[in-house]
Parts: sequence; C-alpha cells; structure tokens
Amino acid sequence: MIDRNIIEKAVEEWLKKGDYYLVDVEMTADDRIVIEIDHADGVWIEDCADLSRHLQDTLGDELGDYELEVGSAGIGQPFKVMQQYVNHVGKEVEVLQANGQKVQGILKSVDTEGASFVVTVREKQQVEGRKRPVLVDVDKAFTVSGVKYCKYLLNFK
Repeated sequence: MIDRNIIEKAVEEWLKKGDYYLVDVEMTADDRIVIEIDHADGVWIEDCADLSRHLQDTLGDELGDYELEVGSAGIGQPFKVMQQYVNHVGKEVEVLQANGQKVQGILKSVDTEGASFVVTVREKQQVEGRKRPVLVDVDKAFTVSGVKYCKYLLNFK
C-alpha cells in the first residue's frame, strides 16, 4: 500500500512548475487515488494529464493496482484549502453556518493566518428616520472551523 505522504510529495514536486496548488488527495477503499488541484484561472485537462504522467513516471510500481484520477476541484463544491478562499475574493459565495443557517454574499476578505474570512451580505435593517426597513450591506466574519462549508455560488442571472 502506497503512503499518502509519498503521493503528496510527488504532487508538490509537479506543482512547483506553475501556480497550481493541491486541494486534496483521497485514497478510497476501492483502490482509487483521487487528486484534486486548482489554479486561480482554472485547470485545463492537459495539466491534469501532465500531472498524471508525472506521478506514473515518479511513483511507477509504487502505484501498484491503484487507479489514478487527477482532476480539478469542482466548481460549486465546498472550499477545502485557504487558497480557494483567496482566489474567490470579490465573488459571490454561500456559507452554511454551524447552526444550519445559510448566508449568501460577496467574499470580501480572507485572513489565511487566522483561517477566517468576511462576507458582505445584504440585510433588511431599521434605519433611523425611515419608516420601513431598508437593505444595507453588512460584513459578517466567520472562521473556517466555525462553518460547515463555504463555496462559490453559481449564479446564472
């Protein structure tokens, strides 16, 4: 059985060639190794094929009977690494809080050191001098560990 650390090291070797980063390495019970990479500008099929060839050349027989799957982090899937948050600053996201409440807004900022982020949401609030509540932009701070997920919100408007 191949060690996950050996796979990650081989992937990191390939990643030095560009601005790609590792999102996840999953070793499944049915002998598949699933590797997800990402890039600020997206991932091309040629890059996945190149990484797959690199892993086969580097690891060779160590891969044994494993089926190797290399792909990009799925759009609309929850973020797994801080770099995904950074790449989506200024874009619309959905956050599922620990209490089950969903929040949608614009990802305003990310603190990679503190593993936290701020989302600007539109909320109805009572404003002094106004009879009815009005929509205002409110910044809400979250920690990565304090939410169930945060993901890019696909919007077809």
